[in-house]
Amino acid sequence: MKPFFIRAEWDEEESVWVATSDDVPGLATESATLEALVQKLKIMVPELLDANGVLMNGDVAFELLTRRFEIARAAA
Repeated sequence: MKPFFIRAEWDEEESVWVATSDDVPGLATESATLEALVQKLKIMVPELLDANGVLMNGDVAFELLTRRFEIARAAA
C-alpha cells in the first residue's frame, strides 16, 4: 500500500508547523517543531483512518512534505 501523503507548512505568525492531508480525512494539526509534529502524526493518522472506516492492517506509512519560505538579505 502506498504511503498517505501529508503536507506541513510553516505558519510564521503563529510559529508552528501546520499539517493537513487530502489522504487522511479530518487531519489538521500543528506543532512548534517538526519532530513534535511527526510524533503527533504517528498517533493521529491511524486514529483518524480508523474513525473514518479505512481498514488498516499493521503499520501505517505516511509521507510528510514540508515547506517553509524564508527571505535572505544580501550583505550591503
